[in-house]
Amino acid sequence: MEAATKERQLSGEKAQRIVDAMRDSVARRGAAGSTFEHVAREAGVSRGLLHYYFGTKERLLVEVVRRDTELRIARLDELLAKAKTADAVLDVLVKSLTDMIDNDPGYFLLLYELFSAGRRNPDIQKEVGQLFEATRSHVADVLRAKEDEKILSLRFDAEAVVAYLLAVADGFALQALSDPSRDIKPALTAGAASARYLLVSD
Repeated sequence: MEAATKERQLSGEKAQRIVDAMRDSVARRGAAGSTFEHVAREAGVSRGLLHYYFGTKERLLVEVVRRDTELRIARLDELLAKAKTADAVLDVLVKSLTDMIDNDPGYFLLLYELFSAGRRNPDIQKEVGQLFEATRSHVADVLRAKEDEKILSLRFDAEAVVAYLLAVADGFALQALSDPSRDIKPALTAGAASARYLLVSD
């Protein structure tokens, strides 16, 4: 896993340019059309630098999703810290999902590309699985903290609840992005009701 080790050593402004360039390229061209040549040119770095630090396009995709996820989790933490009722927690979760669908659908496209890459590459599959596990664990800890504050009363184990909510969110996003003309409000209402059932045991 030497390439993965080198990947983690690249940091700072240059790394962010590379990640941003890859993200933008996937949004415009798709993963198949996003070559190291495109990304290097748009990031203002040499193609050799990308090969040295990331090795493959799939590993660069993993890094893009990792950084995106870290930013989203930090933002979610900030919003949930201010939520003092179960309805406020639910509102944060629903708005976070709809905001991504409306304003940043590229995040879900990257996830789907990585899932496909993982089917062909066990190392990528393992890294993606670890990323998802870390996300589930972190959000579950946040929900447990809300339960300790008497804001939530979960019906099931926190990680099980989070796994279900994330699975629903991913599937919901896939359907919404596949048919942008479809009115998603009724499905959102149903989803929010089911989420509230899991978060609050009246």
